[in-house]
Amino acid sequence: MLSIPVITPDQAAAWDAAAVAAGRSLGTLMETAGRAVARVILDEHGEEAARGVLVACGPGNNGGDGWVAARALHRLGLGVWVAEVGIPPKGIAADARRSALEDGVATVAADGPWPAIHLVVDALLGTGARGAPREPMPALLARLVALQVPIVAIDGPTGLDLATGVDHGANPATTTVTFGGVRRGHLIGRDDAGTIIVAEIGLPAADPHWPVLIEARWAGRRLAPFAADSHKGNRGRVVVVGGSAGMTGAARLAARGAFAAGAGLVHVVAPDDAIGDVALAEPDVQAFAHPFRGEPSAELRALLTRADAVVFGPGFGRDEAGLGFLEAALELVERAVVDADALTLLRGQGAAVARLSRDRAVVLTPHPGEFRSVFPALAGQLETDPWGAAEAAARAVGATVLLKGVPTVVAPPVGPLLTVAAGNPGLATGGSGDVLSGIIAALLARGTSPRDAAAIGAQALGEAADITASRHGTRGMRPMQVIEALGDVWPRWAAEPHRPDRELLRLPRPETG
Repeated sequence: MLSIPVITPDQAAAWDAAAVAAGRSLGTLMETAGRAVARVILDEHGEEAARGVLVACGPGNNGGDGWVAARALHRLGLGVWVAEVGIPPKGIAADARRSALEDGVATVAADGPWPAIHLVVDALLGTGARGAPREPMPALLARLVALQVPIVAIDGPTGLDLATGVDHGANPATTTVTFGGVRRGHLIGRDDAGTIIVAEIGLPAADPHWPVLIEARWAGRRLAPFAADSHKGNRGRVVVVGGSAGMTGAARLAARGAFAAGAGLVHVVAPDDAIGDVALAEPDVQAFAHPFRGEPSAELRALLTRADAVVFGPGFGRDEAGLGFLEAALELVERAVVDADALTLLRGQGAAVARLSRDRAVVLTPHPGEFRSVFPALAGQLETDPWGAAEAAARAVGATVLLKGVPTVVAPPVGPLLTVAAGNPGLATGGSGDVLSGIIAALLARGTSPRDAAAIGAQALGEAADITASRHGTRGMRPMQVIEALGDVWPRWAAEPHRPDRELLRLPRPETG
């Protein structure tokens, strides 16, 4: 199974150079890329394309891809016109332009009258573009968006920085077609990129050190099946330490997430004044009362020692008196998920986290605010380079770091990063992270590595959220609905079909309404 790298523009250029070194012609790659764009146009927007296509071409190789696509559509008998901003002086883009004109592709002035247009192809600026587009491109972009027709962007919408996701006045694309892998800016700037399709054009194998975008096939192949003679004792014993008074819902959601991901036994440890609420509301959860301060009792020590994975944090509370208890309890377990209030208590405790991670499998699951608290020196990287921030944090403390966001980045202490793009804004509600921590713990409890457990858990939660959005929309989505939809994710992964080689990945625009 091919992996889909998540790359920077510099890495994209290095990949092209590797193709040349391997004896692959850049001209052939451009021809293949442009034809792939034409194929996507016909598959995704065939009705609009049949009524007239305008291809906006810049002077670089991105424009060259546009000229190839225009020629391919023209030869199929579609009405195609090219509006160009700058003429490529030489090289493969100039060759593509000449071939298109020789084949009869018509041009129109960027500022002149146009025929009836029902689809736009944005081939103005490619992966390596930086900053805001310069005139006369902004004027043309304004005319294109004023048409109010679907836009297919080649590599990415002009004005979207594909390194950082910064929007410099981009026209949001309906569909983005890119090649070989996903650019980081696509995932940070999801509102601008639209549906992302990664086409296969014959590039050599990607550098194995680059981050990888995971998907259903990747996750499904790493989800261990149950043996026919499974019982509750060998499906994984998960303990959730959290749920102080007034916050029992967080621990309950984590417990339900663990059950929904296959755990055989789930315990919740909560203080005396809260444990009754947990026991009453969750009859399938085993409840254990213990204060979140002082040393763990002998009974709690035994429970934590027997556990296959422990979740610390959902509804734990932020009383500083709990820090000593938290550290003492963490030392008793072999596999842990540290989330929510536990992360807040560990702010500024990088050395303690590193010590606790030294002899056990630990997954930290911060959202950006928690990440800034625990790793303040790395906070400046979050918005434009979450991969670098998560990687530096994981290396610093020796734990797997799952940095929640758009996208979610999973960084192990050693080895390549994973990226998750499943999900939608419906997950931006209290409780979604608690569900995720329970899912990850259930996977850890069955022996999945911390990196894979974190990534599989995030992918499952994201896909369950997408299923929920298709049923209820995102506006009123609740974590309980997402937990219910997890039951649809696992069989879907088992039946995930193989896509044709020409399309490596399809990442639909997230549901936002």
